[in-house]
Amino acid sequence: MSNLIQRSITGALFIIVMVGCIVASPLTFILLFAAITGLAVWEFSTIVNRQAGADVNRLINTTSCVYLFLVFAYTCSPLCGGHPLIAFTPLLITVLFLLISELYLQHNDPLKSWAYAFASHLYVALPFALLNLLAFTYNPMTNQWDHTWQYPLALFIFLWANDTGAYCVGSLLSKRFPAKLFERISPKKSWVGSIGGGLLCLGVGVLLWYCFSASSHLSLLQWMGFALVVCIFGTWGDLVESLLKRQLGIKDSGNILPGHGGMLDRFDSALLAIPASIVYFYTIGL
Repeated sequence: MSNLIQRSITGALFIIVMVGCIVASPLTFILLFAAITGLAVWEFSTIVNRQAGADVNRLINTTSCVYLFLVFAYTCSPLCGGHPLIAFTPLLITVLFLLISELYLQHNDPLKSWAYAFASHLYVALPFALLNLLAFTYNPMTNQWDHTWQYPLALFIFLWANDTGAYCVGSLLSKRFPAKLFERISPKKSWVGSIGGGLLCLGVGVLLWYCFSASSHLSLLQWMGFALVVCIFGTWGDLVESLLKRQLGIKDSGNILPGHGGMLDRFDSALLAIPASIVYFYTIGL
């Protein structure tokens, strides 16, 4: 099977599963992204252990990060709700274990293990956990959390549109406009491609405003602002992961997705776009 066909099949199945789980119910959303969080953190822990000489406990670290996601889901989703301080207790236990265990394991560089373990919490797990704040919004009229699936779905649609627009426009016009976006980190990215991705994102923002106008409180300008935030920070997210891979001397973060690399390769843009979107939503008062 050619690489193009393999990428196309994997990409199509990936999008179907993503869209289906985001839209179907709060439970499918939580299960999907808890699994994605676990796979991404396990992958991150594996590559830093192998390439950077760290000794991160992959099982405990992954468990801690998945639980961080579940704590946010517990406090936000209409399925759960409850006492957030109590919910954080098991997370604190795993964090304490990661710190104290290095006293007894006698690793050559315990600081490196700590640094990468907590980097996985901040860089990988926390953005996925924050996605719950887009998927579930508090409704003061009913005193409940509503499943606002439109916003996380829109975020990923913007990311896919940005990638598609950047690739197509860059392929067509990069020879005529060869200025590189960030040549030191990603030699193939061009300014013209990034502009093309941004324009497509804005167009998709208009389309989503029209499609979700009955179920969303965002105005047309707010939808376009959302698209622009995702486009800019998604591009930076891609560059940050490229920098990570360059530092570790690897091409792909993994091979779990045939033709697309690993989970970090697939969600690199989202890891910065999600926190930036949360800041944007709170800034505009939603």
